[in-house]
Amino acid sequence: MTVRSPYADIDIPDVGLPEFLFSDVSDHADSVAVIDGPSGREMTFGELAHGVDRFAAALGERGLGKGDVIALFAPNNAYYPVVFHGGLAAGVAVSTINAMYTPDEVAFQLRDSGSKVLVTISAFLDRARAAVAEEGVVVSEIILIDAARDEASTPLPENALADLLTTTAERPSVTVTGDDVAALPYSSGTTGRAKGVVLTHRNLIANLLQVQTMGTHVSSGTKILAVLPFFHIYGMTCMMNQGIHARAAVVTMPKFELAEFLRIISEYRIDRVYVAPPIAVALAKHPMVEEYDIDCVDIVFSGAAALDAELGHAMGKRLNCTVLQGYGMTELSPVSHCMPDDRPDMDLSSIGVALPNVECKLVDPETGEEGPRGELWVKGPNVMREYLNNADATSSTLDSDGFLHTGDVATVTDEGVFYIVDRVKELIKYKGYQVPPAELEALLLTNDSIADAAVIGVKDADGEEIPKAFVVKQQGAQLSEDDVMSFVASRIAPHKKVRVVEFIDEIPKSGSGKILRKDLRARENAPA
Repeated sequence: MTVRSPYADIDIPDVGLPEFLFSDVSDHADSVAVIDGPSGREMTFGELAHGVDRFAAALGERGLGKGDVIALFAPNNAYYPVVFHGGLAAGVAVSTINAMYTPDEVAFQLRDSGSKVLVTISAFLDRARAAVAEEGVVVSEIILIDAARDEASTPLPENALADLLTTTAERPSVTVTGDDVAALPYSSGTTGRAKGVVLTHRNLIANLLQVQTMGTHVSSGTKILAVLPFFHIYGMTCMMNQGIHARAAVVTMPKFELAEFLRIISEYRIDRVYVAPPIAVALAKHPMVEEYDIDCVDIVFSGAAALDAELGHAMGKRLNCTVLQGYGMTELSPVSHCMPDDRPDMDLSSIGVALPNVECKLVDPETGEEGPRGELWVKGPNVMREYLNNADATSSTLDSDGFLHTGDVATVTDEGVFYIVDRVKELIKYKGYQVPPAELEALLLTNDSIADAAVIGVKDADGEEIPKAFVVKQQGAQLSEDDVMSFVASRIAPHKKVRVVEFIDEIPKSGSGKILRKDLRARENAPA
C-alpha cells in the first residue's frame, strides 16, 4: 500500500541552489537577511549575496571547483550562509561538521569527504589544527570566519574570511545543475558510524519548495530564531535556507542557553521558533520563561526527535502559540512529513502528512509485507543520492525502487496522517513483547519532578532484556528510583514497566537534540 501526499506535486527547477535563492535578491537588497543574536549585527540580503559572490571568487582563485569539497566547522553565525552558499556558487560541495566534534572526529570527516579547505572560527582552532595534522587529511588551508587568531607557527596557511571577501577576482564561470552535489553532512542513518550523505542541489531545492507548501506563515515579515545548528540538516534547510528563500530575517545563536534564548526572542520579537524536544521541555517547564515577554511567538515547530503531545500542548498553552511537529532525516534533506501551518487542529502526537511529491510505504521489517503499520519507506525528490564512498550502506538503506528505508516504525490513518511508533533498531524485547523507548520517555517527561529522561534496553541477571531509565531530576526535586518505577508502573501495561533507574546530570544528545543511546549503552557497559 503506497500512501502519497495529499498535496499536489510541485515542479523542481534544474538549477543550482545559489541561483535558485539569489537570482532575484535585488528586489530585497536592503531587507535584513541575518541578525547575529548575541551582538545584534545585521546583514542585508544585498550584503549576503555580495559575500556569496566574493567567497565563490576566492575559491575560484584557489583553483577549486566542481568535484572539490570544502568543510565548514563552526557554530551558527551571520557568515555561515556566506561560506555555505559561496562554496556552492563556486561549484564545490560543502561538508558541514558538528561543532562539538573532537579532533579525531573532525579528521575522520575531513579525510572521508576529501575536503581541501577547512573554514572555522578562532575558538575551534586548536581542534582544527589537530585534525588537519592527522594522516590522510588533504586540507591545504584554514580560513577563519572571525579575524582573531594567534601567531603560533602552523603547518598550513590560515587566512581571515574578511580578507578573502575583498578579492577583485571574477567569480568562476561554472554551470551548476540540480544533479551536482551540494552538501555533505554526516549521519549515522539507521545504524553504524557516521556516513557522508550526498545531497544534490535538486534535493535541497525540492525540500525548500516542499516545506514552503506547508509553511504558509513564513514570509518576508517573519523572524526565524536559528538556535539549532546549521551544520545539521534541520537547521540548514528549515532555518538558514528557508529564511533566505522566504526573504525572512534569520536570527542566529551559536548555542542554546535558556536566558539568552528568551532574551533574543523578546528583544527581536521572534515569531517563529524551531526547536528539538529538549528545548520544548524547558519552554514548558522552566520558571525562567515567566521572566520574559515572549508573546510575539506565533509558531513553535518541533523536529529532530519525537515530541510528546502532552508536553507540546503544555508549551503551546504557556506561550499562547501554535505548536507543530514534523519528521525527517538527514537523508531526506531533511523533511518528509509535517503538520501544515494552517492545520493546528492536527493531532500533535502525529508527524502530520507527507509533503508534496512524497510517497510512502509501511513495511513489516520481519515479513516484508506492506500494511498500515511497519517501517516507514520514503520516496521523493528530496531523498539523498547515496552515502559517500559506501555502496553497502547505500544499498541497505536505499532500494532499487528509490525508497529510503528510515528505520522508524510508523502507522498511518485513512486520512494520511502518520505516527511514529518507534525505531526498528531501538525496540526493547521484554519476554517477547515489544517495548518502545520513546513511549516510556514521553511518559516520564509528564512527571513534574523529571527534567529529562532516556530509556534503553539492558540485560538483567538472567540475560533478559529489560527497560532502564536514565533520569535527570528537576532542580530541588525529591525523587527516588522507586518513585520513578512506581510512577511508570501505575500508568502503563505491565510488560512496559521501567525496571531499573539511574539518575544522571544530563542526557547525552546530538546537536540536533536526538538522544545518543550509544553513549548510554557505552556508559552501561563500562567497567565498574
